[in-house]
Amino acid sequence: MRRNLLPNCQVLAYCLMPNHFHFLIYATEVSIQEKRTGPIVMNKFSDGIKNLLAGYAKAINKQQGRTGSLFTKNTRANLVRDVDREIDYATTCFHYIHQNPLKTMNPLASKLDDWPFSSFHEYTGEYKKGLCDIPLAKKLISVSWDKFYEISHQNLSQEAIQKINSDREILDSD
Repeated sequence: MRRNLLPNCQVLAYCLMPNHFHFLIYATEVSIQEKRTGPIVMNKFSDGIKNLLAGYAKAINKQQGRTGSLFTKNTRANLVRDVDREIDYATTCFHYIHQNPLKTMNPLASKLDDWPFSSFHEYTGEYKKGLCDIPLAKKLISVSWDKFYEISHQNLSQEAIQKINSDREILDSD
């Protein structure tokens, strides 16, 4: 992540799950710069994601003595803007990402503190050398930061979760 994502964007939040991941990123001018690899042209952020996934697949394949693809679905992205939205979408996504291990069909943790693979620990101060641009997140995400821990544990409204999931379904049908 440090080698492939951070040079191309600012990470605001993340959560790594056994079968998927979530990133809330802030695209920069570098993110959209074109990169040519042979005949293929893509932006630097997309190229970073491609390299991240390829490197991960290579390491897992080597570790488990296997070959082939690990991922069955293409990586997708949602544009997070609060224009014309009924909810504070960026803030909702921020909390949704951190709460993901608790909200799966078979929860992976009973509280946010128990899941070590998310940026939640960066915001509580437990992880000092993290991936997130915390000052930028504090500027962009509407959270009472002095009450971050308590707010992070509050349930998201069903309306907010449905909105996030409906945006994901739209992408899945494309």
